[in-house]
Amino acid sequence: MRVVIVTESFPPDVNGVAHCALQTARHLVDRGHSPLVVAPATPAGPGPDALAPCPVVRVPSLPLPGYPQVRVALPSRRVTAAIAEHRADLVHLASPFILGVRGMAAAARLGLPAVAVYQTDLGGYARTYMGVGEAAAWRRIRSVHAAADLTLAPSSAALRDLETHGVPRVKLWPRGVDTVRFRPEHRDETLRRALAPNGELLVGYVGRLAPEKHVELLAGVCGLPGVKVVVVGDGPSEPHLTEALPGAAFLGRRTGDELARIFASLDVFAHTGPFETFCQTVQEAMASGVPVVAPAAGGPLDLVAHGRTGLLVPPRDASAVRDAVRTLAADPDLRAAYGAAARDTVEGRTWAAIGDRLIEHYADVLGARRPVVAA
Repeated sequence: MRVVIVTESFPPDVNGVAHCALQTARHLVDRGHSPLVVAPATPAGPGPDALAPCPVVRVPSLPLPGYPQVRVALPSRRVTAAIAEHRADLVHLASPFILGVRGMAAAARLGLPAVAVYQTDLGGYARTYMGVGEAAAWRRIRSVHAAADLTLAPSSAALRDLETHGVPRVKLWPRGVDTVRFRPEHRDETLRRALAPNGELLVGYVGRLAPEKHVELLAGVCGLPGVKVVVVGDGPSEPHLTEALPGAAFLGRRTGDELARIFASLDVFAHTGPFETFCQTVQEAMASGVPVVAPAAGGPLDLVAHGRTGLLVPPRDASAVRDAVRTLAADPDLRAAYGAAARDTVEGRTWAAIGDRLIEHYADVLGARRPVVAA
């Protein structure tokens, strides 16, 4: 099977859309298929072609406002040419909004099926950044995804949102996790002593530091005795958060094995964003054997079993976050039980398993497009 994967943003170490796109490409190669990635160009450092396991076509891009590490693709005619030259059987559109629309139109002109993967809650972002525009964002989402042969939603909550807003032909496709890189055995006592020299309980957040993530909700956790808050990531909200979270350790952006050591060295992982269509960092914390506190909204509803692998709290409720962390801080046995159950829960969620499910979705779409030959 020859597949063109069009991703709106890059690079994968700071962007979930690109990370999922490259994991998909790797799995397709592993299974003997022939992918091509179309991705935004990066101005410096390793480009997408240095990170991907397959050929890459770069298109012009701009930095994401307030977060220049992430590049967002501009509309480009190179998409049509790339799809045609690759002789694609199917077009995979990762979070289509601008470049993906070009990919969708190209697929239609070439008579190819398109699978659109929904990954970004643009309606929630519109509420956060502009206070208005949610309805317009959903009109755009609906018009784009309605043109696809199939839309894949990463969580039950995202699937319900799409169906409620009139998007047709939606199925569930979650995300995988690297259960080798992220595992409890990477707990690092030297790192723990450096972060908590007085033996404090380590409560961590990992992710982009941006308004829609509401990391300021950890302020109450910073006030708990014997607790040290660790923040991993960067973004436009960092200056504000360094003031809002007194005593917290800000480690900046970390990736790869270093990030895995940080995850495994935490005692509790706390996520605060209410607009997650999936929430990969929650799954990585679970793979690391760490109990999770997360909002009872969006992707975490599928990931966190309340009272078994962690605690779900009302979204945007700082007191609830603080109280949940306090409960876990007071009971090491409960933390250990939740962490072990969390690891067990994700054991089967490898990228290989999730990738095979995606290939099944591809096969269904291709099968529906094949003409029926009369006997």
